[in-house]
Amino acid sequence: MHKYELMVILDPTIEERTVAPSLDKFLNVIRNASGTVDNVDIWGRRRLAYEIAKHSEGIYAVVNMTATSAAVVELDRQLKLSEAVLRTKVLRADEAVVNIKPVEVPEVSAEEAAAEKPAKKAPAAKTATKKAE
Repeated sequence: MHKYELMVILDPTIEERTVAPSLDKFLNVIRNASGTVDNVDIWGRRRLAYEIAKHSEGIYAVVNMTATSAAVVELDRQLKLSEAVLRTKVLRADEAVVNIKPVEVPEVSAEEAAAEKPAKKAPAAKTATKKAE
């Protein structure tokens, strides 16, 4: 069993009060497969970055759950079959965490830094020849 995060964008034409019961119907797939639904967070109606199926708004919902991969695949399949669902995205929660390791950079002395910089030539000579032409 792994922890997953599901984001769903629903059709904005449905009533906002019916969002929770309709999501609960889909989440029974997880419960029937001995998984748990940890948190359901309904964000409400939001403007989309681009139109999806001729809709410029959508009702967002985020669900945190613990389940088997087979149950999550079945849940995603059923959500995609529903006409009320515009988009879904399922992430494994441990994959969403990013570990950044610092890189050690050796110190460079002033002499080494000066040796690496190439000497700059004066561009005045080129501009003088262009003006003469």
